[in-house]
Amino acid sequence: MTTIRVATFNVSMEATNYRRGRNATLNPQALTERLRRGNHPQIRNIAEIIQRNRPDVLLLNEFDFIEDESHGVSAFIRNYLQQSQTGAQPIDYPYYYVAPVNSGEPSPYDIDGDGKATGTGGDAFGFGFYPGHYGMALLSRFPIEIEQIRTFRHLLWHTMPNHQTITNADGTPFYADDTFTGLRLSSKSHWDVPIVVGGKRIHLLAAHPTPPVFDGKERRNSARNYDEIKLWADYLQPSHSQYIVDDTGTYGGIADNEPFVVVGDYNASADEGNSLVGAIEQLLHHPKINATYTPTSNGGKQHTPTLPHAKTHTAAWRARVDYVLPSILGFEIKGGGVFWPTKSDPLHRLVQSRQASSDHRLVWIDLALC
Repeated sequence: MTTIRVATFNVSMEATNYRRGRNATLNPQALTERLRRGNHPQIRNIAEIIQRNRPDVLLLNEFDFIEDESHGVSAFIRNYLQQSQTGAQPIDYPYYYVAPVNSGEPSPYDIDGDGKATGTGGDAFGFGFYPGHYGMALLSRFPIEIEQIRTFRHLLWHTMPNHQTITNADGTPFYADDTFTGLRLSSKSHWDVPIVVGGKRIHLLAAHPTPPVFDGKERRNSARNYDEIKLWADYLQPSHSQYIVDDTGTYGGIADNEPFVVVGDYNASADEGNSLVGAIEQLLHHPKINATYTPTSNGGKQHTPTLPHAKTHTAAWRARVDYVLPSILGFEIKGGGVFWPTKSDPLHRLVQSRQASSDHRLVWIDLALC
C-alpha cells in the first residue's frame, strides 16, 4: 500500500513581504530577484521547513506567479529546495504547476465601492497590486497530467446558484448590476490538478479564497470567501455542479469515482475568525470528504495556551485556516500534523517570527492509497 504526504503551506513569498516599509515602492520583481540569488534568509527557512517535512505533493499559497518558470518556481526548486538548508536533506520536485491568477489582474469595475475604478488593489479581479500577486504553485514528486488540469479563474460569480447577496445597510445592492455581472468568483484561482501515483489518479483541488475581512458592513469579502469555498462543495456533487464551467468552456464537476484532496489556505475556521457562519463547514461536513482527522501541533498549543482550539491553529494569528482534506473514497488517513515546533525545539527558529518564514504553518496529512 502506497502512502503519500500531501501538504499545504502559505509561504508569504509575494512582493509586499520584501518591501522595506509600507511607504516604500513596491517591486513586482522582488521574488524573481531573491529566487535568482538563492541566499535570502526567509526563503531559505521556508525551504528548510519543506525539506524537514518532505511532502510528496505540496501546494504553496502566496507564491507570486512568474510566467518564466526558470525564474520562478523552477528557480525556487533549483536554488533553494535542491540545496541543503542548515544541514537538512535537499528535496526535489520534478513536476510542478503554476498558472495565472486573478489577484492583481486589472478589472474595469469599482469592486471596493469607493467610487473609483482604479484597476488595482481592491479593484483588481482579486485583491492585489500587480498581475500574479498572491499566486499559487503546486509541487509534486509524481507526474502531473498537465493536459487534464482544469482551472476556474474566469468563472463568473453571478452564475453560481444561491450565491451570497451583498447589500448595503438599507438593503439595496452593493454592486451595480453590470459590475456584479462581470465579477469573477475566484480571488486567485481554483485548480483541479490530476496527479498519478502508482497508476492511480488523484485530483488535487487547490484554492486560496479571499480573507473574510478588509471590507465594510456589506461584508463583500466574507460573502466571496463563503462562495469560493462553496465552489468546491458544488464541484464534488453532480447534482450541484452543472453551472460550473472551466476556463476551456467545459461544464460540470469531478466524476463520482475520482479520489481527491482539497488543499489550500481557505481563510475560514469553524471555531475562530471572521468568516461567515458555515463557510468552511461546507467542506468539513461534506458527504464526500473525510474530515475526521484534524492536524495539530504542540507549538500552536504553546503559542496560545488559553484558547481551547490552539493546538489546531495553522496561522500565528490564531485560527485553523489551512487544510488538507481527502475524499472518503480512495484513502486511509495515517496521520499528519502542523509544523509548529515548541520554543524548546531547536527548529523553533524557523517559526519564531513573521520574518523567520511566514505567518502560516505547513500542514500535512499522510494518506495510504486504497
